[in-house]
Amino acid sequence: MKRIVLFATVASLFFIASCSDSNQLTVMSYNIRYDTPKDGENAWDLRKQATIAMLADVKPDVFGVQEALSNQLDYISAEAPDYKNVGVGRDDGISKGEHMSIFWNARTVEMVDWGTYWLSETPDVPSYGWDAACRRTATWALMKDKRNGKMFFFVNTHLDHKGVEARKNGLQLLVDSIASMNPDGYPMVLTGDFNVLPDDECLTDLDKQMESARKIAKVSDDKSSYHGWGTRTPEEKYVIDYIYVSGFASVPLFYTDDKPYAERQYVSDHYPIVSVLEYK
Repeated sequence: MKRIVLFATVASLFFIASCSDSNQLTVMSYNIRYDTPKDGENAWDLRKQATIAMLADVKPDVFGVQEALSNQLDYISAEAPDYKNVGVGRDDGISKGEHMSIFWNARTVEMVDWGTYWLSETPDVPSYGWDAACRRTATWALMKDKRNGKMFFFVNTHLDHKGVEARKNGLQLLVDSIASMNPDGYPMVLTGDFNVLPDDECLTDLDKQMESARKIAKVSDDKSSYHGWGTRTPEEKYVIDYIYVSGFASVPLFYTDDKPYAERQYVSDHYPIVSVLEYK
């Protein structure tokens, strides 16, 4: 009986999310997995149509991607023309290397201002931070919801996979930047692959400033967000992708989208994570 009730609740919330409620915003974080031939049967060319099918199904108003290369961004823009994006390559500040880009549905959301900074001691220029193995960036955007005129910030990032100090200090830089960029107290969304589990101490200060949508949503799950092309079992609960929020009235729904699309079992080596947010 409990399963039936839960299924009915989830189904109801999915219906609500799909009805373009003018007081709700659907957001997503998606580590797209960069385009590399070494992925073999999971290479980008074989799964790129699955990404477009996923977007058509989820219908996010705004989403952040991690690891995206320029050709992947161009493909999404061509195949899902309602979505516009901003972001720069982390290696040169233009197009080289992975992008932490922000996409938005131009039918529902307007981009007002945006920028990118590096998670390092020199955030204004392409740079490595602390003990990081890679250059890491955060892209931010001030946005306006066309359906109700409400403003909000959206920030997207990817913390380092090796550097402990880089994750700690990079996240602190994010926390400080989020506090300083929002003097008017607009609602805020932070998405990203943090490369840490939910109990990692580097999240302590962030947890004081924002809340994990996964934790506070009325309907949620704790499924693994990284599966490594199915090499990690569901029981491992390898949760490293996050949506953090502040300034919203409630979070009706959070879910890990582990469905197959376009006859592909996986859209990436990470599952997209999605949340429906309700404005005050």
